Amino acid sequence: MSTQSSAHLPSRDSSADLADWSGSQLLDAYARKAVSPVDVTKAVIARIEAYESQLKALYAFDPDASFSAARESEQRWMRGEARALDGIPATIKENIATRGTPVPLGTAARPLVPAADDAPSAARLREDGVIILAKTTMPDYGMLSSGLSSFHPLTRNPWDLSKNPGGSSAGAGAAAAAGYGPFHIGTDIGGSIRLPASWCGVFGLKPSFGRIPIDPTYYGRVAGPMTRTVRDAALMMTSLTRPDVRDPMSLPYQDLPWLDLNIDLKGLRIGVMMEAGIGMALDPEIRAAVERAAQLLSDAGAVIEAMPAFVTREMLDGLDDFWRQRAWTDMAPLSEEERGRILPYIRQWAEGGKDLTGAEVYSGMNQMMVMRHAAVAATQRFDFVISPVAPCVAYPAELASPIHDPEEPFEHIGYTVAFNMSDQPASSVNAGYTSAGLPIGLQIVGRRFDDVGVLRLSQAWEEMCPDRRPWPKV
Repeated sequence: MSTQSSAHLPSRDSSADLADWSGSQLLDAYARKAVSPVDVTKAVIARIEAYESQLKALYAFDPDASFSAARESEQRWMRGEARALDGIPATIKENIATRGTPVPLGTAARPLVPAADDAPSAARLREDGVIILAKTTMPDYGMLSSGLSSFHPLTRNPWDLSKNPGGSSAGAGAAAAAGYGPFHIGTDIGGSIRLPASWCGVFGLKPSFGRIPIDPTYYGRVAGPMTRTVRDAALMMTSLTRPDVRDPMSLPYQDLPWLDLNIDLKGLRIGVMMEAGIGMALDPEIRAAVERAAQLLSDAGAVIEAMPAFVTREMLDGLDDFWRQRAWTDMAPLSEEERGRILPYIRQWAEGGKDLTGAEVYSGMNQMMVMRHAAVAATQRFDFVISPVAPCVAYPAELASPIHDPEEPFEHIGYTVAFNMSDQPASSVNAGYTSAGLPIGLQIVGRRFDDVGVLRLSQAWEEMCPDRRPWPKV
C-alpha cells in the first residue's frame, strides 16, 4: 500500500499530509489499497508529537496501542474483512470510559481507578475498527466552557495559543482543529460540544437526547461527534447510534439515512434567534456572521423569520442553583484535603449550592422543564432555527469562563443550554472568522429527533459558507 493519493486531499488544505484526510477519504483510499491504516496512524502521531507540547489536548495517549490497532486494521483490509469504519483514527473525551484507563473527570480530587469497560460510544467505535489514539482533556467535573483543569495541563486553541478552546469538550475541539485524526467524541449538557466546536472552527453535533446511548445517563447530557466536516460526523453517527442496554433513557434504535445529506432549501422555514434573552451582549462580528448566513440561506430559497428570545433569568439562575447543588453533592463526601485539589473556581461555585434549601433545589430543577417547554414552543413553527453558538469568541486560555466569575458562570450559554433540556438536536458549524482570525460558530437547531435534518442543513451551510481558511498550523 502506498502512502499518498493526490486525488483525495482535503478541500480546505493543500497539504498532502495524511493527518488532514477526512474519514470518508480514508475509507475510500483503504478500499483501493492506496493508503494503509499504519501510514495514516504514523502521520497522525507525528502531528500529535509536533503540536501536543503546546496544545495539551490529550490524556492517556498510547502510540504503541495505536500502532498495534492500525496493524490489525491493515490486515483486515488486506483480507477483505474490513469493518465499517476500519482504520480511522479517533480520540474520545476523558469522561467517556475506555477499558483500562482511569476517568478522573478533569479533577485532581478523584482516585485514578481504571475503567472496567468501554462506555457505549467507545464500544461502538472499537467494534467498527476505529483506532482509539487517546482520550481528550476536560475541566473539573465538566462544568466549565474552558480548557482549565486541576488534573490536566491547560489546553489551548490551535487558532491562537493565547486563547481558550472552549469546553467542556476542550481537548476534543483542539484535537479536531489540529488534525489529530478525523473522529472525535465530546459530551454536552449545556453547550460542551457546540462551544468548543464554535471556538475551534470545527463541526460539532449535539444529537437528540437519547440518540447516542451513554453511560452514565443524566438529564440533558449527550455524547456527540466533533469533526472537521459534517460528512465525517454523519459517518460517526452510523456507529454511535447503535443500541446499548446500559442506557435506560436512550431512544429506540432507528436505522436512519445518516449519509444522505441532500436538502432542498427552497421553502424551508428558518427562524433566526439573534438574541439569547439573558447573559452577555452579542459580539458585533458574530452578529454580522449570523446575519450573513441568514441572508445567504434566504437567497437560496429559505423563508427567514426572526425568532424572539425565550430563555429567562429565572430559568438560567434556577439551573445554576440545581447544578451547584448537584456538584456540591459530589464534593461533600470528600475530605478537606481532597476538596483542596479541585480547581478553586469550581469549588467556590459548587459551595454556593451547599446551603440551598430543598425547595430552592427543587425549584431550580423544575426550571429544566420550564426551559424545555419554552424551547419547543418557541421553535415549533420552524423547520430549523439558526443562532450564534455563543455571544463571544474564544477568550484568554487562563480564564475559567468568559466573565471569570463563579457567581456569574453561565452568562455565555443562553443560546445553547435550552436545547439540551428540550431534547432537540443542535449543531455548531463554522460561519467565518473575526478580523483577528478567530472562528465564529453558527448554531443550527432542529425539531426534536430530526438529527438527520440538522446534519443536512449543516452540510448545506458548510458548502455555502464563503469564508473558508486552511486549518491552523501550531
